[in-house]
Amino acid sequence: MSSTPPGARIAVYIPSFSDGGVEKMMVTLAGGFAQAGFATDFLTRPGELPYLERLDPAVRLIRLPAERPAQRRATIDYLRRERPAVLMSAKGKDDALALIARDAADCGTQVFLRCGIHLSSRPKMSPRNPLRRWWHARRIRAQFRAADGVICVSDGVADDVAELAGLPRAQVLVIRNPTLVPDLAARAAAPLDHPWFAAGQPPVILGAGSLAPVKHFELLVEAAAGVMRERAARLVILGEGKERARLTALAAQLGIADRFALPGFVDNVHAWMSRAAVFVLSSEREGSPNVLTEALACGTPSVATDCPSGPREILAGGRYGPLIPMFDAAAMRAAILSVLAAPQAAATLRAAVADYTLERSRDAYLRAFGLLAETPR
Repeated sequence: MSSTPPGARIAVYIPSFSDGGVEKMMVTLAGGFAQAGFATDFLTRPGELPYLERLDPAVRLIRLPAERPAQRRATIDYLRRERPAVLMSAKGKDDALALIARDAADCGTQVFLRCGIHLSSRPKMSPRNPLRRWWHARRIRAQFRAADGVICVSDGVADDVAELAGLPRAQVLVIRNPTLVPDLAARAAAPLDHPWFAAGQPPVILGAGSLAPVKHFELLVEAAAGVMRERAARLVILGEGKERARLTALAAQLGIADRFALPGFVDNVHAWMSRAAVFVLSSEREGSPNVLTEALACGTPSVATDCPSGPREILAGGRYGPLIPMFDAAAMRAAILSVLAAPQAAATLRAAVADYTLERSRDAYLRAFGLLAETPR
């Protein structure tokens, strides 16, 4: 590989920072860039934000104003002052702002757009509203065509972006998420103070993610209740969100309230995953679900809906875990029971996601940016 270009700076751009998987991946990637010797800036909004405590000390954290017009001005000023080689926008909400700032600054910075969701599956892209779909498709097409590079987290997302934007598929790069951080094994082995994971306790079915309608955790609660009618088991769903009250009420209605727990947002999800008997992804849509990759990396047998997109790629078409139809609680119940009865070996599951390492992901991004070349053979 080539040496670091002199003065090369990378800016990770995420002013709409929230508490999702995108944010966690960008914090990880920024650290990877810095560890590879590149000056790296992380531009985000003010406030106490999750995951930032994990930001590598070598990464410079730059706080932008909270208001969008002020963010635009601050981004333009930053580009003119620092002249980074690359500004990578990590969320659709920020893409237009990144492109506007690039054009206004006119300093030679390249803007790469990273797409982590299956855009066509969003409600705003529903065929039931053709005018709205046309408007959003028009905006998406303009933004991706204006970018200096487009990176997607899975083949399914890349196929979707290429079609929506009218780009040749070869121009849309696929780079796997840096899900397998170096300390994952240590995090998975960390102590977990919860009585349900003590020796001799019934197996725990685990879900994780934002408690949002798109995750369809109500199907997991229903499926788990069906499992519990046939064998001893418990259900834990990690995460926080507006569906908490609904899920709690549903568990009570199904008679499993004493075997169901919602611990909320936890800092170390790996400690829970490594001790669960089965992990279940119940989503309606994804991009490349990090929680599913993390579960396999922890050696945890998994079940996932065959949603667009990502689970089919991660599970290799069902080789590493059952893929079930969306919105089908009965199929989910059957799949959970089959995995509990005959789980795959942990080593097999870990090997299935070997490509999702920080080093491989980071180097692929650097090559896409034109900042890293292969060593001549």
